Amino acid sequence: MYSAVLATALTGLTIVNAQAPGAPLPVPGVTGQLGDATIVDDNLAGVTYTAFLPNSTTSDLRGFVAGTSNANGTGVNFAISVSGFPDPSLGPFMYHIHDQPVPANGNCTATLAHLDPYVRGEKPPCDPVHPETCQSGDLSGKHGNVTGDPFNTAFLDLYLSTHQGPASFFGNRSIVFHTSNATRLTCANFTLTSGNSTSSNGTSSSGNGTVVGSTPPAPFTGGAATAFVSAGAIVAGLAVFLL
Repeated sequence: MYSAVLATALTGLTIVNAQAPGAPLPVPGVTGQLGDATIVDDNLAGVTYTAFLPNSTTSDLRGFVAGTSNANGTGVNFAISVSGFPDPSLGPFMYHIHDQPVPANGNCTATLAHLDPYVRGEKPPCDPVHPETCQSGDLSGKHGNVTGDPFNTAFLDLYLSTHQGPASFFGNRSIVFHTSNATRLTCANFTLTSGNSTSSNGTSSSGNGTVVGSTPPAPFTGGAATAFVSAGAIVAGLAVFLL
């Protein structure tokens, strides 16, 4: 399964940050209340968190989103392989890391808003030319919306952490897929599938915001208020878990 994503990436990925008809355009230079996101450069090598989409009776979406720490500790290499999207007229489809995990009842609304430790907010839309000004969890805003079915992509995100401690840590959060009008199609929690995400003292100094651990994080009330709602393909760092 993972090797198929690598093969797709090697043959050339088309990443297009499509906008819904009539949607507002990105505004360059929109900075969060706490500043721009900082590059995470102390991730421990070989740490992978994976979210497997559930076998749901309300959605045909199946697949996974996996994030592995870059070999040099800077950023996270993501690999995404998802199929079963509804009618294309409901797109472009988007995907984001949300602040809270999915509860046991599978309610995607309970994941709250996008991961947003710098209090940037969802509007105006993310400008992928300046990813440091985007919400940390806005993966499709920074790296491109879903471009087909099945959807396979790979990219490096410099502003997320696999290291427990900073608010940019995504390992105890969730991934949510949306339609263009922000309807939540499916969601899944990230779980540790490789490596060790804690340091000797259990914390990390990179990123910004309050310290979080492996338990569900407290809701980040300073982020986007609503509950609904670039980079090229990077393949080398994915070999740890793709092969």
